[in-house]
Amino acid sequence: MSDVLALLGLGRRAGALAVGVDAVRRELQAGKLACVVVARDLSPRAQEKVARLAAARSVPLITGPEAEIIGLRLGKPPVMAVGVRDRALASGMLQPARGRR
Repeated sequence: MSDVLALLGLGRRAGALAVGVDAVRRELQAGKLACVVVARDLSPRAQEKVARLAAARSVPLITGPEAEIIGLRLGKPPVMAVGVRDRALASGMLQPARGRR
């Protein structure tokens, strides 16, 4: 989990993230995201909306820590979803996630 958080921080500095459920949904619809990180405490309704769009676009979904922890890492209030635009960054996040399954 700390690997994902560290990479989110790097992505923020690089401007490679879409932050928040609405931004993630917009960028998923536009086909701009390589993966999506959702907060462990994401509401069921938001989870369903993001997961459905991600699946339709074949974009991997990673369950991250709680929204407050993601927000702290990004210097924002609690963040429920983060979209990653950069494919290399997304690949780095997906490698540890695959190893935990």
